[in-house]
Amino acid sequence: MLATLVIGLREGLEATLIVGIIAAFLRRNRVPLAPMWTGVGVAVLLSIAVGLGLQAVEQALPQAQQEAMEALIGIVAVVFVTGMIVWMRTHARHLSRELEASASAALGRGTAWALAGMAFLAVLKEGFETSVFLLATFQASSDTGLAALGAVIGIAGAVVVGYGIYTGGVRLNLAKFFTGTGVFLVFVAGGLVLTVLRRAHEAGWVVIGQQRTVDLSWLAPNGSVQGALVTGVLGIPPDPRVIEVLGWVLYVVPVLALSLWPRRWKPSDVRVPAVRIAVASGLAVAALALAVAVPTGHTDVPATTRLTGDARSVSATVSGSAATLRVAGTGSGSTGSSGSTGREARIALPASAHRRVTRAGTATDRWRVTSDGAAADQPATLTLDDLVQLFGRIPVGISPSSAPGPYRASWATRDTVTLWSVDGGVVDASRAERSVLTLTGGGLPTARTSTLDRTVWAVPRATVDRTTAALAADRTHTAELALWTRWLPLALGIAAAAQVLLALRDRRRLGLPESTVPSTTPTRGPPVTATARSTDAVR
Repeated sequence: MLATLVIGLREGLEATLIVGIIAAFLRRNRVPLAPMWTGVGVAVLLSIAVGLGLQAVEQALPQAQQEAMEALIGIVAVVFVTGMIVWMRTHARHLSRELEASASAALGRGTAWALAGMAFLAVLKEGFETSVFLLATFQASSDTGLAALGAVIGIAGAVVVGYGIYTGGVRLNLAKFFTGTGVFLVFVAGGLVLTVLRRAHEAGWVVIGQQRTVDLSWLAPNGSVQGALVTGVLGIPPDPRVIEVLGWVLYVVPVLALSLWPRRWKPSDVRVPAVRIAVASGLAVAALALAVAVPTGHTDVPATTRLTGDARSVSATVSGSAATLRVAGTGSGSTGSSGSTGREARIALPASAHRRVTRAGTATDRWRVTSDGAAADQPATLTLDDLVQLFGRIPVGISPSSAPGPYRASWATRDTVTLWSVDGGVVDASRAERSVLTLTGGGLPTARTSTLDRTVWAVPRATVDRTTAALAADRTHTAELALWTRWLPLALGIAAAAQVLLALRDRRRLGLPESTVPSTTPTRGPPVTATARSTDAVR
């Protein structure tokens, strides 16, 4: 409620000040106020329509897209409030004089509708900013009703204060007022930055920097006034993530420094380009230091690993999309074997057998080759006891009473070798045999077919789990470091480039003649000696 009250009070006061200054100028020059009030009314209605329209569009979206919409609204709100803080800091002291100069120029064009358009655009700007900022604050608030009440009270208070200033009954130091509220709104906008980053993560846009930093639940207990202030007003969650803390610091520190920087320390126009270049150099050095100095880890997957089964170890040699396996500890031939020496078999894995797949949550290169053939070392005759020994039971479809055996056995074997690799290392590898047994005779009325699967050799499951866990941890660590080695240096580099461009712009402006301010002398109205009430008394 407090945040929306301050937003409504500040934004409403800006709008009422502008309207009051224009109205006082028109009264002093005996110009009807009806066109101005028409422009103000249309601007207010359009501002309300913008807020309601954004809310309606958001509610019509699915959940994930609602999070994305809230993130976009929050970004626009942060941009608006930052521009508002900076603009009012530079214009608060001379707001009345600048508006009267613009109003005088509008009257010089001979129509009061020019002033109506001026009031319309001024109020529309403030109203649109207020709608977006309040909508983003409502979305981040835990109690929308209280937040709306705070906004209504703030806007009503702004109207009362603005009318008092217009009639001369209220005197207000605008520079101090806008500086004080600006500092408060910097922290409110910093909370919106946290909310934007959280919504962007929930929408799937931001996946880096999601490590928890500190537990602030003790600072903002649920249902307490302290919790309402920290979470509801300042938008600080009880479990801020790394990227949220970084975004908050990168926003609040420079904008707060800009809001509170003493005017006597402000560099002269001639020195501003040099200051910008110095700032750009510091940002560039920081970006380069982060990109180079932050260490990066990498898990090396061994190219040789031990096996279980009929082999001792396997080694992989990867060359582009092709690979070669060397299986040690076996004297038998292997599928795709291009030759064997002693107890080592070489298995060629061509590029045609390569696929990119996920193994235990890890992206791997996979090769798989198969070959079919007859099993030369299998018996040609089997008894019931042999079948029980092979399958652990009597196969389905064979009755010991009507078909007691023995049976004639025909074998067909499919041999499959598979390698999963990451960066040339062996994540997993196996050789599996599938034997198809066809039985005839022995009392069987027709042939019976059964399948027998056997793993010839494979990497132990514990080794595979250990390797994939290390790769997953390395992937997570790399993603965490990407915030510091890639994205933050990129952001600092963009900020440095922006400062350089602004410095070049300032240097070009220094070479141009100074712009003249339009005369504030009204083109028509009462004599100069006539008494009139003016809002120049407001300060």
